Amino acid sequence: MPEGNGTHGSRTRDPGLQPERTRLAWRRTTLACAVAASLAGRQALYTGIEPGSLVVLALVVLVWLAFLALAHRRIRAMRASRPPALSPRAAAAAVTFTLALAVLGAATLR
Repeated sequence: MPEGNGTHGSRTRDPGLQPERTRLAWRRTTLACAVAASLAGRQALYTGIEPGSLVVLALVVLVWLAFLALAHRRIRAMRASRPPALSPRAAAAAVTFTLALAVLGAATLR
């Protein structure tokens, strides 16, 4: 039996709950990426200031800033009463940034 507001067969949706959960998820993901970027930066600096370490550190910062911009834009879009769906391009960018941050973090462990 479908869930509803007490009447059979009708479903009501609270438009405020899903966007709020999505906003919080984007904020948590942004925080996790910031922690990963910080740890990668710490590891790159810990191994010594070498040209390779500086390049990896610069790439980590650029990827993190790009992800932060994407997440901020999505969080702002979630303010609307009927927020638009995440575009495939933005979803692919978020996945790419996350994977790039993981790869760059692993590169600092050499």
